Amino acid sequence: MLKFALFCLPILLFGASDPYQIGKNLYFAKGCNGCHGISAGGINQYPPLAYRRKPFLMSKLKNYRAKKGDTQQAQMMIPFATGLSDKEIDSITTFLSEFHENKSNYQPDMSTRGDGGS
Repeated sequence: MLKFALFCLPILLFGASDPYQIGKNLYFAKGCNGCHGISAGGINQYPPLAYRRKPFLMSKLKNYRAKKGDTQQAQMMIPFATGLSDKEIDSITTFLSEFHENKSNYQPDMSTRGDGGS
C-alpha cells in the first residue's frame, strides 16, 4: 500500500504525466522562478533558461547534482539540484527547452520623445 501511495504522490501533486506540465510544476515548486524569473528569462545576474537546448540544461543540472560547480554562481545551484531525480531533471529541462508560456506581441517603446530631455 505504501509503494502505491508513493507512486501516486507525484501524479497527485503534478497532475498528468505530461513531462512539460510536470516540469513547469517542478520549476515553481523547487523555487527556480525566484532567480530565473516566472518566464524563465533570467533576473539580474541569473541566466535565462527558457528556449535553451535540452542536452545543455540536462548536463548542467546533472553536474550540479553531482556537486560540480566551477563558479560561485554555479555552486549556488548545487543545493537546488542535489535532490532531483533523473526523471525530474528530464521534466524540468523539457519545460525549459520547449517553453511556450506567456508569449505576447509586446514591443517596448524605445523612442526618446517625452522622456524629460535626457
